[in-house]
Amino acid sequence: MALILSIETATTNCSVALSRNGKTITLKEDFRNGYSHAEKLHVFIDEVLNESKVTRKNLDAIAISKGPGSYTGLRIGVSAAKGLAFALDKPLISVPTLNVLAKQVNCDDGVIVSMLDARRLEVYSAVYDSGYNQIRNTQAEILDPDSFQNYLKENTVYFIGNGVAKTKEIVNHSNAVFIEEKLPSANEMSTLAYHKYKIGDIEDVAYFEPYYLKDFVALKPKP
Repeated sequence: MALILSIETATTNCSVALSRNGKTITLKEDFRNGYSHAEKLHVFIDEVLNESKVTRKNLDAIAISKGPGSYTGLRIGVSAAKGLAFALDKPLISVPTLNVLAKQVNCDDGVIVSMLDARRLEVYSAVYDSGYNQIRNTQAEILDPDSFQNYLKENTVYFIGNGVAKTKEIVNHSNAVFIEEKLPSANEMSTLAYHKYKIGDIEDVAYFEPYYLKDFVALKPKP
């Protein structure tokens, strides 16, 4: 039996799940627009464990959604996950955030474009088939009317994530299905983390860093 604590903080959703053998048994998350990670994350961790009647020492692994996403959100989540893994001497598992998001789409065929909002007309995106196999690498890209047309010509394309709102204003095609108001959740991390646990795909706790995709750029405060 594998008990895995999963942490997802790559967007405004602060999300924590406990799973047993790949199935979520307890989930806590905050979908509000603001970032509540600093206040809520450790509270959610305690609540998930308490409600499941599981102690920290009984955990088999800690899983973290590794990015891309919010620089600050990722730092908070990864720091918490690494701290737990180190203190408890448990393996650390990382799961790609866009893969976590894609798992929310249930389709028999077609293509899934998992996307997170970046600045202006830019998104972080990855492309998956209906079996959640990644068929195009993760990219930071600026949207234009030709974006994803090579997939749209031959497939139903399901766009999901908080990058969808601006995508549907730019990309126009009858094969496009836009799934709005969805954010990555620790709930979908459960099966992905369990698969990695079974094959021993773990991270070096000391050296693991979030996958930012782009360098952090600090904005100057407005006068």
